[in-house]
Amino acid sequence: MWLLMGFISAALLGLYDVSKKQSLRGNAVIPVLFLNTLFCSLIFLPLVVTSRMGLLEQGDILFVPSEGWEVHCFIVLKSLIVLSSWLCAYFGMKHLPLTLVGPINATRPVMVLVGAILVFSEQLNAMQWVGVLLAVLSFFMLSRSGKKEGIDFKHNRWVLCVVMGAVLGAVSGLFDKYLMASPENGGVGLDRMAVQSYYNFYQCLMMFCMLLIIWYPMRKKTEAFQWRWSIVLISLFLSVADFAYFYGLSLDGAMVSVVSLARRSSVIVSFLVGAFLFKEKNLKSKALDLLLVLLGMMFLYFGTK
Repeated sequence: MWLLMGFISAALLGLYDVSKKQSLRGNAVIPVLFLNTLFCSLIFLPLVVTSRMGLLEQGDILFVPSEGWEVHCFIVLKSLIVLSSWLCAYFGMKHLPLTLVGPINATRPVMVLVGAILVFSEQLNAMQWVGVLLAVLSFFMLSRSGKKEGIDFKHNRWVLCVVMGAVLGAVSGLFDKYLMASPENGGVGLDRMAVQSYYNFYQCLMMFCMLLIIWYPMRKKTEAFQWRWSIVLISLFLSVADFAYFYGLSLDGAMVSVVSLARRSSVIVSFLVGAFLFKEKNLKSKALDLLLVLLGMMFLYFGTK
C-alpha cells in the first residue's frame, strides 16, 4: 500500500511540475512561490479549524491534532529545508528546459538512498545497487545532452540551483522519515497531517516576509509578476501529492528510499509534456538519458521484491 501511495504521488507531482513550469515562464519567481504556499495553506486551514471544533475526530484520516511547541520546532525546521529546496528548484526551472530539469530531479533517490544507508541503516541488495549506478550514469549523460543546448553543467548557475534543490529535497525526504517514524524505530513519531498542515503555514509566513523585504521593493527593476490560473494548480497537485506521500511514509514497513524513488517517476509526465506542449529540443538524447533513469528505477523497485 505504501508503494502505491508513492506512485500516486508521482503522477500528481508530474502535473505539479508542468503547472510550475507554465506559471514561471516569463514570470517573477518569488510571488509565484508565495501564492503557492498561500493556496496550500488555504487548502489545509479548514482541516485545522474543523479538527479544533470537533467536527473531525482523532482517527479520522484528515484529522489535524494540536501539537506543542517542541513539535512545532521540528516542523519549522522542515519548512526551512523545503522552502530552500523550492527556491532553488523554482529559479532553476524558470531558466532551464523541463525535459532537462525532470531527469536531474529524478536522480534524487540516489541521494536519499545514500542518506538512508547512513542514517537509517537501510540495506541495499545487488539489484538496488545496479539501479543506483544507472542513475549516476544518467546524470553524466544529461550533462552531455545539456551541452548540445549550450548548457554547461559545470558553470551554469541554474543547473546548480536545480541540483541544490534536489539535494535539499533529499535531505527533506530523510527528515520526513525521521519525523514520521515511531520512537521505537528511532524517529519522533509526529502525526503526518500535523506535519503537512503546519509546515505549509510556516512556509507561507516565510515567503510573505521574503515578498515584502526582497521582491516588493525591487519589483519595478525585475521581471513583472503575471497572474495565471496554473498557479492554483501548483498548490492543488502538490497538496494531494504530499498527502499521498506522507500517508505512505506513515504506514508500517515503508522505506523512505523506495517511496522517494517511486515519487521520481513523475519525470515521465513532465518529460512528455515538455516535449509535446512546450516543444523543447534535443529530445532523442534526453529520452535515452530518461530511459536510463527509468531503468535504474526498475532495478531499485524489483530489488525490493
